[in-house]
This record gives sequence, C-alpha cells and structure tokens, in this order.
Amino acid sequence: MLFSKMFIPTMKEDPKEAEVISHKLMLRAGFIRRLSSGIYTWLPLGLRSLRKVEQIIREEMNRKGAQEILMPLVQPKELWVESGRWEKYGRELLRIIDRNDRDLCLAPTHEEVVTDLVRREVRSYKELPLTLYQIQTKFRDEIRPRFGIMRGREFTMKDAYSFDMDESGAEHSYLDMYDAYMNIFARCGFKFRAVEADTGQIGGSFSHEFMVLADTGEDVVISCSNCGYAANLERAEIGFIGKEGMQKKGQYKRVETPGKKKVDEVAAFLGVTPATLVKTLIYNTDQGVIGVLVRGDREANETKIRSLIGFDWLELSDVETIEKATNGPLGFSGPIGLDIPLYADNDVCNMEDFVVGGNERDIHVKDVNVADFSVKGFFDLKIAEEGDPCPRCQNVLMAKRGIEVGHVFKLGLKYSKAMNATFLDKNGKEQFMVMGCYGIGVSRTVAAAIEQSHDENGMILPFALVPFEVDILPVNIAHEESMVLAKEIYNNLLDKGIDVVLDDRDERPGVKFKDCDLIGIPIRITIGERNLKDGNVEIKIRQEKESLKIKKEEVIERVLNYVEDFKRM
Repeated sequence: MLFSKMFIPTMKEDPKEAEVISHKLMLRAGFIRRLSSGIYTWLPLGLRSLRKVEQIIREEMNRKGAQEILMPLVQPKELWVESGRWEKYGRELLRIIDRNDRDLCLAPTHEEVVTDLVRREVRSYKELPLTLYQIQTKFRDEIRPRFGIMRGREFTMKDAYSFDMDESGAEHSYLDMYDAYMNIFARCGFKFRAVEADTGQIGGSFSHEFMVLADTGEDVVISCSNCGYAANLERAEIGFIGKEGMQKKGQYKRVETPGKKKVDEVAAFLGVTPATLVKTLIYNTDQGVIGVLVRGDREANETKIRSLIGFDWLELSDVETIEKATNGPLGFSGPIGLDIPLYADNDVCNMEDFVVGGNERDIHVKDVNVADFSVKGFFDLKIAEEGDPCPRCQNVLMAKRGIEVGHVFKLGLKYSKAMNATFLDKNGKEQFMVMGCYGIGVSRTVAAAIEQSHDENGMILPFALVPFEVDILPVNIAHEESMVLAKEIYNNLLDKGIDVVLDDRDERPGVKFKDCDLIGIPIRITIGERNLKDGNVEIKIRQEKESLKIKKEEVIERVLNYVEDFKRM
C-alpha cells in the first residue's frame, strides 16, 4: 500500500472533544471520525485493525466448533415482549415504528432473535449441542455516550449463543467459550484478567468478564495474588472472620446532633471516627421497603444486596418513603425500633459501642450494639476495597483498573423457558434447551489496546492488531536510488506476506517519522542518501529509542526475524 494513495487524515493536535487517550489517538491517527454523538465512521487504518481483531475471533470461535451466522439489526417488539425485556431493558433500547405502525427496536443484543431461530429449526437432541455466533453492529442508546469508541451508541460486537441438552453440556460449552476467550485476548497481545462478574441485564446464573488491565480503565478489578481469585467491583467478595456475638444491650444513649446528617459531620461532632458509625440505608425493593446497615466508612454494594438477598430490583428510597418507614427525616435513619426488614453487612457483626441515626431530626444514638436491634442476617453487602481480606484464602486483595472487552454468561433456562425453546430428548420427551451467551466488544477491543499501550508520540498497538507491520520511509522521494530500493524492499516484503506501507509522500522526514509513531507501526525502515552511499539503511523498532544501521542486502531477513520475534511475544 502506498501512503500517498491512502485516506489517512492525521491531526497534529489533540481534538478538544476527546477525553481519553484512545479517543485522542484514534482521531489524530485517522482511525475514526465522529458522525454524531456516540456514532463513528471507521477509516481505512482503523478498519484494518478492527478486521484483525475479527479474524482472531473467527479463528478461535471456529476452532471450538461455533458456526457463524448474521442476524438482523432491526428486531420486532413481539420477541422482546416474550422474553420480558421490552419494558425491563430500559431507555438504552432504541424503539422505532415502521410505516405499518409495527413496533421494532435496534438490537443491543440478540438473545431473543437467536432463541427464536433455534426453537423453529432444532427439534431433536441429535442436533445439540449447537453454538452460533456473529460479528455485527449493535446499538445501545447510551444516556451519555463518551470516550469515543469506548462507550459509543453504535459499535461492533461478536456475540455467540450456545444451546445444550442439560446443565452438564451447558457447562462444557461455557468452558469451551471461556477457553476461546483466553486464547483470543492472549493472541491480541493483551495483559488481561478473567474475573467473576454480575449477570446484569442479560441474566443467568454466573458469568465472567475479561478485563484489559489499563491505568485509564473505567472498571476496577479486585484480585488476590496468592490464590488467583479475581472479580469486578460489583461482584467482588470480601473475606470475613466473625467474632462471638456482642451480648451488651440497652446501654445506648440518644444525643443531639443539630444539622449533622453526613457521616463525616456526625463523626467530627461526636469526636469519633467514621468507622464507629453505622449507616442505615433505606431501599425500595420488589419485596417492599428494607433497611441496609453498613459501617460508616464503607459504601453499600447494591448488586450484592440484590443478588445475595434475592431481590429482582431495588433503589434508594425517596424522602417521603424514608419518613414513612422511620418516622424521621433523611439523614437520621437508624435501626433501633424500625419495623422493616433489616440486613446488615458482616462488619456490623463485629462492631461494639457504635453510633446510629435516631429516627428523629437532629438526633443520633451512641454506644449501640447489635443486640439492640434485630436483623435478618449478616451478609457481605459492601463494595470491596484494596486491602480487604480475600474471600478464598484471607490474603490481602489488590485493586487494579481495567477495561471490559468480553463477557461470558451461563444463561440456563432464562430465555428458553420464556420463549418455549424445546427439543425432544432420547425418550421423546420435550425438554428446555440450556443456554449460554458470550460477547466481545470488537471495536472496544481496538480502543482498549491503545489505552493499555501508548506513549507521548502515539499508539503502541500489539503486533497482532497493527494496521501495518512495516513502514518503508524514503527520506527524499526525488532521489532515484532511494526510491528504487524502497520499492524493491516493499515488493519483497509483500511477497513474504508482510503488511507493509511505503511512505512515498513528498513531505519532510520529521512529518513522516511523527505519523509513523502516531499510527504505531512497529518496524520502520528509513532510506536516506547519506547511509545509502555506504550501502546501509536504518531500521527502528517503535518502542526503542535508537535506530540500527544495517546493510541493505540484510533488510528482508532482519525484518522477517523481527516479525517472528513480535509474533512470539
């Protein structure tokens, strides 16, 4: 490919609208251009990297026996009503009406469509197991699209769906896909972790996220270096060793705390630390109003509350509900005397002589103990932090930032039951198919690679994802000998199957060098008149500061060796 013939609109300065490094560099390097909020056009360079991710995915999915299909972006309302998600999914589901007044949506995911396809076509256990996948456009109407490709509204995704006869088969399919994902992200050249995760809107019994580790990541990965436990922040468990129950009771005292509502304010006023307070959070749930008790210096984890206690949904109560449930205003809720179910975090079990709200304006209660009120039980209900004990081995947990690029779910019967996806078993009896689903954000994977590896000069993409592996850069295109050699090397490398670009632009060398680094091309061959007089050219590796002079006759062999070295990394 000749650089002069390519559409590569690079930019010298960081665009004002870009917030994160991947967004800045993808715009500056001419990978993408914004069309509308959260919607981008992929330009030739970016598309080359995107296609390389897709190819790796296809190879690993096919290796596991998955079969590629392509499903429609536009889906009918009826399928989403069947699954129960038409209303439940929320405003991210972009609903549209066609000219015949039929309700449709733009697909954020394809569980309904693939379940409908399989229930119509698969009849017998002999046709199972079956795993289908696609690489296709998705649309989610994000309330606040940001970070460019990282959190756009329209994006490219690989989604796969497995159908099995029973739980045992479904677990085998899940492990197959888990293994495929490990291979995919390893081949992409990432430093990543597979972590336990919440199932969220997709549903199902358990799931794992695949996180690319990056300091700029939105997500937090909690992990243990001793036993290998890892989970995202929503799911991360915390180890706990309980003490014997506190027997003290009835020694508490009501104290005035005028205008003091927040934990820090109350603690400072009473001369104690936030860790000696217990917050009482009031929630609305599908099972009525509840209270959740968490130590004052920690935050409640609503995902844990919902899943561990078994609520379908919950949300913090409004002021009116709080006043009705506690007989006191917002900011003064406490557990003593409350006539609603109370659930306490494990930490509260070990606390003694702590402070709680008094369920009355400007009143708190001190010297409280767990025997002074009744709870449904003590649970792991708080957000994990670095330094907490590991739930598996009690070692200290670590926290790192990460970017989610893949997610695998064991769905079970969630969709097959709702949509009556059945098959006939060996005895001719109708059974529900057991499902799994498996997603990779293909476009997000490119952005995550940039977030993980870059410097002040531009991208340092993993070798497997670079748009070009080699840049041949003649310093002076008017110098005939330089151009003859450049074209000879170019053609030779093409014949060897190397992705190579020849920068034949009539530009200053500095401009060419900067563009090469900005785009992240890992191997640069510079051909200059002065070196050529001695029969030499220069080779520079993107991550290294110094270039290397070698004989022009050795260029091809040297480049091929570098390529093999990169592939082994």
